[in-house]
This record gives sequence, C-alpha cells and structure tokens, in this order.
Amino acid sequence: MSRKQTEDQDVRRMADLLRQGSTLTDLACPACHSPLLKLKNSDLWCEKCQKKVVVVKEGEDASKLQNAAALNSLENTLLAKIQEIQTKMQNETNVDELLKINTTLSALLDSLEKLRKAKKT
Repeated sequence: MSRKQTEDQDVRRMADLLRQGSTLTDLACPACHSPLLKLKNSDLWCEKCQKKVVVVKEGEDASKLQNAAALNSLENTLLAKIQEIQTKMQNETNVDELLKINTTLSALLDSLEKLRKAKKT
C-alpha cells in the first residue's frame, strides 16, 4: 500500500471518529505528530498510531501513569484470554480436556484477582 493510500485511510478513520462524537484537540502525537482526538470517554487517541496517548503534566510522576497503563493492558489481556477459555469450555466434551481448561481458567482468574488487588494499592 502506498504512503498516500495509508494517509487517506488515516484521515478517513479520523473523520469517522469525529462523526461519532470525538473532538479534535490542539495536541499532536509525540510519536508520529498526527493530531490527537479526544474520545467520548475523554481518552486522548492517536488514530494513526492506533494508541491511547497519556499527557503527563509537570510535577506528575510519569512512572505511576506508565505502571497504571501496563496494569490496565494486562487486565484487558487476561479478560480476553478468559473469554477464549470460556468459548473452548462451552464447545469441549472431552472430560480430560475440560479439566485442563478448568486449570487454565482457574490460574487466569487468580491472576486477574491479584492484578485487581494490586491496582487498588
């Protein structure tokens, strides 16, 4: 795909987000310098990078924000894996395989519980 086509797609996706209620900000992405959009949930978003952008204000501890973002990302991954396991469990009829799936699910749920406790502290 050519650079022009990629840029056109980026602009179309940005326009779609604007039509869905996002607003254009006066900020630029630190990675690609594309304009940032403020989504309905107030997150800053770079459509070109397909990433949430967090602005660290003077005096704020950037490492705390990075840790919180990492924990949120890990939580999303665990939830996705739990959904995958649920689908496998629904379709499985072999008892031995169900036991393996249950062990994996239990470990994922334990990890999710520990993660959520860590986020509260």
